[in-house]
Parts: sequence; C-alpha cells; structure tokens
Amino acid sequence: MRIALLSDTHGFMDEEILDHCREADEIWHAGDIGSFAVMQQLGTLQKPIVAVSGNVDNHALQLEYPEDQHFIREGLQIWMRHIVGNPKRYRPEILSVLRAPSQRPKILVCGHSHILEIARDEYGVLFINPGAVGHHGVHQKRTMVRLSLEQGKVFDVEAIDFGTRGRKPAE
Repeated sequence: MRIALLSDTHGFMDEEILDHCREADEIWHAGDIGSFAVMQQLGTLQKPIVAVSGNVDNHALQLEYPEDQHFIREGLQIWMRHIVGNPKRYRPEILSVLRAPSQRPKILVCGHSHILEIARDEYGVLFINPGAVGHHGVHQKRTMVRLSLEQGKVFDVEAIDFGTRGRKPAE
C-alpha cells in the first residue's frame, strides 16, 4: 500500500502536489487543511483519504475531520494528530499514550511544526511529520512524504521537496 502524506496545506493545492498523490493508494492529511477546496481537489483523485483537523482549521472543517485518527493499515496501528510535539519533546497527553505499551501505535503522524522529520523515537514508534506543503507559515521548503506499507513493514519512505516556499510550480 502506497501512502501520500501531507500536512499544513493552509488552503493551497496545486497540480504538482496532486501528481505525487496520484501514485498513492491512499492519501493522509495531517491537519491545517485550510479549506474544503483542498479536500475537494484531493477527492478528484478518487483515493481514500484519512485526515485530521488542525489548529487553523475553521469550525466546519473541525466538525468534518476529527482531532485524532486511529486506524490500522497493513497490520500497523497508526495514530494521526496535528499537534504532538516531536520525539525529543512530545506533549504530555502524547507521552501518556506512548508510555502505555498496549496503546502505543507503530506510526505516529503529525504536522503543525512545518518541519519535515522522520525518526524512530525511544518507544520504537516511527514518527513522521511531512513538513508543510502550503505557502503560509515559517517554513522555507515545501515538503510532503510518500511511503509504502506491507504486512506490518514500512519501506520506501521518501521526502518530496517542492522547493522554496512561494515558488510557482513548473509549467
């Protein structure tokens, strides 16, 4: 199963992003969607989408997309939430879950920081923040992640770099 993982679109979507999502079996959006238009554009790809709301998402988006998603893909327990901190400094409510082996996911997906980071934490959890693919925020580079899942394994993890924020996509 091939996954396209993005976050922090902040209402922005273009063909370059959609092209990378076309190759996926499923699309995950880790919050700060920014507008229903983003989800409609992703929906045109006719792929399953798993998404969470983020701190900049309006009330309507928060009603449509929950704060947390817990799901299983290819035998792997995944937890997606927009704000979790990072492996060196998780938020307290995240730590309480990670410290309980019976509740601990295999993969923790988040956004918010606009910083691309893929790391295995001290609990053995694969932490993935795809960075930000939109044009709003503190980041300089626009990024997303693609990965594959099969029979309890994660492989072919790749960061997609769209270049400097504010750059127009190639024509």
